[in-house]
Amino acid sequence: MTMSDPIADMLTRIRNANTAKHDTVDIPASKMKIAIADILVKEGYIKKYEIEEVENCKTIHITLKYGKDKNVKIITGLKRISKPGLRVYASKENLPKVLGGLGIAIISTNKGVITDKQARELNVGGEVLAFIW
Repeated sequence: MTMSDPIADMLTRIRNANTAKHDTVDIPASKMKIAIADILVKEGYIKKYEIEEVENCKTIHITLKYGKDKNVKIITGLKRISKPGLRVYASKENLPKVLGGLGIAIISTNKGVITDKQARELNVGGEVLAFIW
């Protein structure tokens, strides 16, 4: 089965593992997914990620993060915005705010994959990949 939207697949895997209260989740790796995982670590949504290589297949091994007890989820929502069938772009003036600034928007720009906050600082727009809150 070929995958039409690997980023949506990544977000779904994280969402499902989070709902099922798993500690870790494995996702097939790509440069874009590694960049997204990097943002999730920096913004404090996941503990860490490691890149594992098994028989020429790179996998991102993500360690999820919860509150004091496992009942408190750090990630309450993940939403894919730009899809292969319908790309969503935002100019630097119209960058989205997620939950009034409580969440983050992940944006693919010519400066790399960054958060909406960084995009505002760098004064760039781009493709709105996902919202996380």
